Amino acid sequence: MTVQSSIDYQTDTQRYARCIEVSKRIRWEIEKDVIRGRSFDQAQKFLPDGLAKVGELDFLTGAEKRLLNQVQGRTYANIFGLVERFINAKVLEVSRDHWLGNQTALEALIRFSDEELKHQEMFRRIDRLMDDAMPDGYVFTPQPNDVAAAVLSKSTWAVLGLTCHIELFTQAHYKQSIEPDSELSELYKDVFLFHWREESQHAVLDELEWRRENERLSEGERDQAVDDLIDLVVAVDGILQMQSDADANYFCMIAGRSFATVERERIRQSLLRAYRWQYILSGVQGPRFSSILGSLVTDQQAERITNALATLI
Repeated sequence: MTVQSSIDYQTDTQRYARCIEVSKRIRWEIEKDVIRGRSFDQAQKFLPDGLAKVGELDFLTGAEKRLLNQVQGRTYANIFGLVERFINAKVLEVSRDHWLGNQTALEALIRFSDEELKHQEMFRRIDRLMDDAMPDGYVFTPQPNDVAAAVLSKSTWAVLGLTCHIELFTQAHYKQSIEPDSELSELYKDVFLFHWREESQHAVLDELEWRRENERLSEGERDQAVDDLIDLVVAVDGILQMQSDADANYFCMIAGRSFATVERERIRQSLLRAYRWQYILSGVQGPRFSSILGSLVTDQQAERITNALATLI
């Protein structure tokens, strides 16, 4: 081991150890700390306006905008439950590399996995509470196991890149939009407060594992991995298109009045724009993700990614 690689190893181990320390200190439970016997109030918004983006629909009343906001909030929570299915599987897979090696890294990743399983259960619990508070008919279209299998068929580099992207935008959404909004449901805010506390450590581990995987690849393998990452983003967009259709249909069904064809299409397009911002564009445009990705790819590869994203904007 060279002097430089020894220093890198020690630095990475310290970062893994820090994640373990924080994980122990902030540990929380779903019912005791988050839900605390509460339910959702239909008089409150779930998502901040900057994420929901319903203000552009000027033909909706204030109550209708709040209802559409709540539909989005339910999907927002369900999307996180969905992606954590494949995130957990990949974390367990990459932990194998540390089984007979860095035991600090292994413990950090096992804790990561345990917390992701808890998050999945929390979002299932939240969906049940939302089901009690909202009219019947909501449909979440993607199937978690099918999505996870499709994602995990791609290269580890690409999956870790997508995972890092997701867990970084989770933090940005909470700190920049959800936390400061005093008009949101307190229960909904608490869900993402506690989620954010653990995701902050997960993002550190994502970066460590993504960089470690990057060092193992040849130039040709990395070039293929970039294509895989683009394919994953396109697949995410396909999910968002299906769900925006489902959510628009659900909203129009429960709103209590009829909408013209052009209005229904505006609702669908507004949902799709909001979802693309929430789950793709707000993350890839974030400075930390851009910095990490930029340090791993060539200028030509970065341009391929940028061109792919341009079709969504």
